[in-house]
Amino acid sequence: MSVLLWFKKDLRLADHAALARAATIGPVLPLYILEPELWAEPDMSGRQFHFLKDCLRDLHRALDGRLVIRVGAAPRILQDLSAHFGATHLISHEETGNAWTYARDRAVAAWARSEGVTWEELPQSGIVRRLDTRDRWAARRNAYLRAGTVETPQDVTWLSAPSDDVPDLLPEACAQRQRGGRQEALSLLGGFLTERGQSYRKAMSSPLEGEWACSRLSPHLAFGTLSGREASTACAGRQREVRGTRTGWGGSLKSFQARLAWRDHFMQKLEDEPALEYRSLHSAYQGLRGDDPARRAAWEAGETGLPFVDACMRFLNATGWLNFRMRSMVMAVASYHLWLDWRATGLHLSRQFTDYEPGIHWSQVQMQSGTTGMNTVRIYNPIKQGKDQDPQGIFTRRWVPELADVPLEYLQEPWRWEHATRLRYPPPIVDVSEAARTARERIWAVRKGGAFREEAARVVKKHASRKDPQGHFVNDRAPRQRTTKVPDPRQMGFEF
Repeated sequence: MSVLLWFKKDLRLADHAALARAATIGPVLPLYILEPELWAEPDMSGRQFHFLKDCLRDLHRALDGRLVIRVGAAPRILQDLSAHFGATHLISHEETGNAWTYARDRAVAAWARSEGVTWEELPQSGIVRRLDTRDRWAARRNAYLRAGTVETPQDVTWLSAPSDDVPDLLPEACAQRQRGGRQEALSLLGGFLTERGQSYRKAMSSPLEGEWACSRLSPHLAFGTLSGREASTACAGRQREVRGTRTGWGGSLKSFQARLAWRDHFMQKLEDEPALEYRSLHSAYQGLRGDDPARRAAWEAGETGLPFVDACMRFLNATGWLNFRMRSMVMAVASYHLWLDWRATGLHLSRQFTDYEPGIHWSQVQMQSGTTGMNTVRIYNPIKQGKDQDPQGIFTRRWVPELADVPLEYLQEPWRWEHATRLRYPPPIVDVSEAARTARERIWAVRKGGAFREEAARVVKKHASRKDPQGHFVNDRAPRQRTTKVPDPRQMGFEF
């Protein structure tokens, strides 16, 4: 009885429940399906595609050249291989992906039912499929982590088949992107836990220090060259080593574990409500903003005339990465100051991020655009952010060299400099204060009324984290009684 092992976003052999399960059934064909239709979707890009190719080469080596790569539609390829090998089982991990992968999985499920093939999908993270309530989600996630990593089976009987040639579906176009593959992931994890991560807690928000101090594991977690459980387990081991020391490691490692938990938390939102990729979580915001192609093009290219925003966008365009705070800021500026629809700007950012993970990305895009109905609206002041996060102007000057001669006093507001007319740099496309004021009034106007509150309460019940008064996820053995208060729009905080 042979089995097809379908690799998706789990491009590793360690902590691989699907591989372990397949090995118990019979001879295994290790398969990756390269789907041109997926890579033609508007949220996909060349930087992601070539990171994937790195990962596939590394996995192929780990399998001693046995990985079978086929190009085309999954149902057709699975049909051909199952018929050729007489496969009765298809094993894979669950995937919380974009709308296209959701539709593809439904098509594969229909094919499996029609052919009498048993398709088993196993979890590879703390995301829970068909979750009935968020009340005990954190407990279930933590139980998954405590179960420990899955041992890699050593006695697998591998099947072989020819592979298709891998086409270059998208151009590279990002020379400074991170490299993919399991070995890169392990190197980053080791370096972070023993050296780079010591200043993580305080440095993660800096565009300069964060590039070094952050783990940089996000694309590897997205493509599955490293599992979240492996990262958490390794971090826990390091936490035990540094316990009792006063070196900064304890706080930084605790923050990293919290980020891993938040990663699953945000991915769970898309798992529970796939439509949040293209529809506002709170319906009152649907269609609230329009599109301005000229403004959007300036924002995408880093030509808004707002130096810190432009530096961040140019850095992202060149490297495929941006730290968390800067991601929040550039999205918030696009949504509030430029008043652009979150779907259009979110698609651009999805293509720019090598580490694009749909569950995290679209949840964050909506949160930073104020369309969830349950999160405090934050209108970042990009001038203040530049002064706070780049106080010496090093990052801004590096990525906006047109401002090299501008005194630090005027760097984040070069239009105020007496020699501003000499600059080969555009004036700001919006007045920051006026744009923020207008956006604030528009958002407040939506957030008033009983109907808004009723729907917001439903969103909170379905998607909000369950935390205790200290801000920790609730992991009690018995559910706590709790009431959810929807914030009054007049009391919501705004950051300027």
